[in-house]
Amino acid sequence: MDKSKQNHSQVDVSSKQTKYIFVTGGVLSSLGKGIAAASIATLLKNVGLKVSILKADPYINVDPGTMSPLEHGEVFVTDDGAETDLDLGHYERFLDESLSQKNNFTTGRVYSSVIEKERRGDYLGKTIQVIPHIVGEIVERIKKAGEGKDILIVEIGGTVGDIEGLPFLEAIRALRSEVGRKNGMFIHLTLVPYIKVAGELKTKPTQHSVGELRRIGISPDMIICRSEIPLNRELKDKIASSCGVERNSVIESPDLGSIYQVPLSFLKQDILTPIAEVLDLGELKPDMEKWDNLVKRVIAPSDSVTIAFVGKYIDLKESYKSLTESIIHAGANLDARVNIKWCDSEKIDENNVEETLKDVDAVLVAGGFGSRGVLGKMQAIKYARENKIPYLGICLGMQLSMIEFARNVLNLEDADSVEFKEDCKNPIIYLIDSFIDASGKKQLRTHKSPLGGTMRLGSYKCDVLPNSLLSRVYNGVKNIKERHRHRYEANPAFREAFEKNGLIVSGESDGLIEAVELKDHPFFLGVQFHPEFTSRLTNPNPAILGFIKAGIENKNVR
Repeated sequence: MDKSKQNHSQVDVSSKQTKYIFVTGGVLSSLGKGIAAASIATLLKNVGLKVSILKADPYINVDPGTMSPLEHGEVFVTDDGAETDLDLGHYERFLDESLSQKNNFTTGRVYSSVIEKERRGDYLGKTIQVIPHIVGEIVERIKKAGEGKDILIVEIGGTVGDIEGLPFLEAIRALRSEVGRKNGMFIHLTLVPYIKVAGELKTKPTQHSVGELRRIGISPDMIICRSEIPLNRELKDKIASSCGVERNSVIESPDLGSIYQVPLSFLKQDILTPIAEVLDLGELKPDMEKWDNLVKRVIAPSDSVTIAFVGKYIDLKESYKSLTESIIHAGANLDARVNIKWCDSEKIDENNVEETLKDVDAVLVAGGFGSRGVLGKMQAIKYARENKIPYLGICLGMQLSMIEFARNVLNLEDADSVEFKEDCKNPIIYLIDSFIDASGKKQLRTHKSPLGGTMRLGSYKCDVLPNSLLSRVYNGVKNIKERHRHRYEANPAFREAFEKNGLIVSGESDGLIEAVELKDHPFFLGVQFHPEFTSRLTNPNPAILGFIKAGIENKNVR
């Protein structure tokens, strides 16, 4: 009998009532609630349970789509085109499942929905208040995300004590009261700081954080302690006693070499036993063998490769979170450590490009918006093209590879993108709004942004050219589905000239150019989509995997 099915038969939660695990954070933000929530979800999934995760963000923006990378880091895009918090990327990467817009919502989205209902007359003229209307909307969204699941893990963004988070905390308090103790559990993640001069870990911030939770009617069933160093038994017992939780419900989460070690660390501390006790789940024995093997390759791989990561947000690495994680996934599956050489595209020019890239095994040019740093990116692309170095261009990285080719191979005067120069003589890249395919039909499958721009968002099918590099990396399939987040497209008017000179269109969708590659090059691939959004530790994206593999082969040849 299949092991996961056997374990699931022991855990008879049935479909009567979804069970909820609510994860809150205390003391300060960015402690890793998302990683903790995803780690618990991974363990429960590998028992055989149907698990999903929801991120509820108290900020008032409707979604992160219009927020600066300086403010929020990466915008993660789901299959259905939702622009979401980057924690959803962690959820998908850990669970190896695609989520949707129902798995992330904000205060802005909640209020917009309630106000829209009020304007339609849905509330029959009643006074609209935070309780019951706003809180009720939050509860309904949580319930909807949990439909058909055995367990829904709900992460509440921000920190306990934030004024904007109060309706969310009231919502999970009310929902736990509604479904009962055996169907709802509170887990609180908090900081246990290490005071270097005193040589001590301090528990007082945790006690204050739990006290703040209790004042609004929530008593945690488990406390996860984030710290720089491991906690001893005496300190754990002190936290359990002062915060009113069972001794086996104080779990430590010290700094580790990789985020993918966290589920294994939790498992080693027997985190599932107190969870099973609170939620009446019976014995839980996850099968983490495959995960464990991959993590060992992340921590201590047998090979290595160095890639140049050319971008303009290199001081804001959270802006490329999915991409850097997808590189780790590929490395783990190839048993190789991928060393990233961060290259600021604004500092690359024709005089220093060789010095910058001479010691790398492959070159990656990431996506982005705006003209800043594009000349440096094109210098890197030219160097990779001319020196036969494996190259992967993503979104803007594909577009710039076409512009570089047009300028330096086709010798097209004023070849550019209308994003950078609206009146350029040879617009290699068009704005989506003005794009018309070969059949004369306007491309309409787009989303209008609040800023007035049109974005192509979410998952789209791409037809793959047989016997191409793209076909080889995707194992010979005829079509693929990948996610997009952009507002400019490659101009098909130049396709014939490109292909005559060796830059082949190897992927397309309804007349749109989705992938290009060089004919006589070991690995030169540009893709309009974002392959990093669908990469997972246990299931790396083929384009990223093929790129890293090419880098290893180039290293061995060199």
